[in-house]
Amino acid sequence: MNWGDRVAATGYGLGWQLVRALPHGVGRTLFRAGADLAARREGDGVQQLRTNLARVVPQAGPAELDDLVRQAMRSYARYWLEAFRLPSMDAKAVYAEIDATMTGKEYISAALAEGNGVVLALPHTGNYDAAGVWLVGEHGRFTTVAERLKPESVYEKFVAYRESLGFEILPATGGKNPAVVLAERLRGNGLVCLLADRDLTPAGIPVTFFGERTRMPAGPAYLAARTGAALLPAGLWFTDDGWGLRIHPPVKVDGVRGIAVATQALADVLAADIATHPADWHMLQKLWISDLSAERQAALASREEPRRRR
Repeated sequence: MNWGDRVAATGYGLGWQLVRALPHGVGRTLFRAGADLAARREGDGVQQLRTNLARVVPQAGPAELDDLVRQAMRSYARYWLEAFRLPSMDAKAVYAEIDATMTGKEYISAALAEGNGVVLALPHTGNYDAAGVWLVGEHGRFTTVAERLKPESVYEKFVAYRESLGFEILPATGGKNPAVVLAERLRGNGLVCLLADRDLTPAGIPVTFFGERTRMPAGPAYLAARTGAALLPAGLWFTDDGWGLRIHPPVKVDGVRGIAVATQALADVLAADIATHPADWHMLQKLWISDLSAERQAALASREEPRRRR
């Protein structure tokens, strides 16, 4: 393990130990101050966040965009604060608070009654771990996929954290093909949750998002097409003292040939939710094709041409 990995592992370890010991008000103040400092320093991630939010709220002037970036960084910091605190929070209380205001639970129940499972497609918004606590409380265990973080010890901490909340975590790499396992869960009428708003690889499906071209994961629509599971978009956001959650009606997936159409429909639903709560969208990475280097754009285009010919 190199020096940077050791620092990261130590930092995450201290976060899970120390943040839980802090009074909630103190922790919130510290994380908000850190978010404000990051917004003022305008590092690469913050600059990209600003670029992304400018597309979501194109009418915003410079001052409004400054405030939106600051609020988004505070939202992102709140996610991390809650990530460190959730294992020590009362899961039943978290469930009850979300359940009191969330909408669309009937779509999950109806899909499970059909017996083909559910794919919940989520954006990088709000606190999806808190939403997962609600899902566990309502329906029991569900399955999701986690990228392998470096160092390995950090990845293991995140897996242990989410498993402690009742989630089943599959590694994206280094284990059994996650698509195979997810399909097995769905055929057993299980629940699968997948992040669905970014995949800038040749495997991503081209979509239009806030008027510009990008790519989104094929996985949600592909799994629905192959298993007959319902594809349900979910919207997540923060409230002043809690969490918002909305489950949308199912997106129609017309077999494997309909994956591209379904992914665009999914993108449209996610875009509407993000536009409603832009400060809770934690997208600090490049998302749109036009933001990529010329070389990266050319590489994606060259991979896309054979697909068009088919």
